[in-house]
Amino acid sequence: MRPALVVVDVQVDFCPGGALAVEDADQVVPGLNAAIEAFARLGLPMFFTRDWHPPNHISFRSRGGIWPRHCVQGTPGAKFHPDLRVPTGATVFSKGDDPAKEAYSGFQGTGLEGAMKSLGVEEMYIGGLTFDYCVMESALDARRAGFSVVVLEDCVKAVNARPGDEARALATMKDAGVKFATASATIERLNMLY
Repeated sequence: MRPALVVVDVQVDFCPGGALAVEDADQVVPGLNAAIEAFARLGLPMFFTRDWHPPNHISFRSRGGIWPRHCVQGTPGAKFHPDLRVPTGATVFSKGDDPAKEAYSGFQGTGLEGAMKSLGVEEMYIGGLTFDYCVMESALDARRAGFSVVVLEDCVKAVNARPGDEARALATMKDAGVKFATASATIERLNMLY
C-alpha cells in the first residue's frame, strides 16, 4: 500500500504561548520532523493542513463557539511552528476558511482526499494537533474514504477541552479501525519496504 504522511495543524497558536495553547504541543515537532525527513528521502507524498480562519469564524467565542480566536489568516499565530521542517513546495491544505462553517477534518472543504487518491495513496500516516479534534476527525474521514490510517502516537497532543476527550478520541478511532504506531517504528517499517 502506498503511504502518505499528513501533518495536521502544527501551528504557532496551538503551541506554548499561542492563543489556543496545548500543553507540550511543541513536543510533537521532533518526531514529525523525523517522519518528514524519511518520507522525503523515500520520495513518498506528504501533505500539511492548517487552520486558516477568517477573523469572524463561527468557532470563536465572539460568535458563540467554544474556542478563543486562533489561527486567523495571515497572522503570526497561523504560521507553522518555526521548527517544523515543511519542505519547500509542500502541499498545504487550508481548512476552516468559511466564516459560517466549522471544519476540524483536513478532508473537510479541501482537496486532500482527491490529491491522495490521484497519487495512488492507500495508507495514511498522521500526526499533529490536536489529537482529540483535528487529528481524530481527519483520521475518521480518511477511514470513511477507504484509507488505511496509522496515527503516529508520539507525534500528537490532545487539547482536552472537556475532561476525557483524549480517552474518548482514542476509543472512537480504534473502533473505526485506526491503528497506532510510533514515528520511529513507522520509519523503520518504511525503510524496510522502500
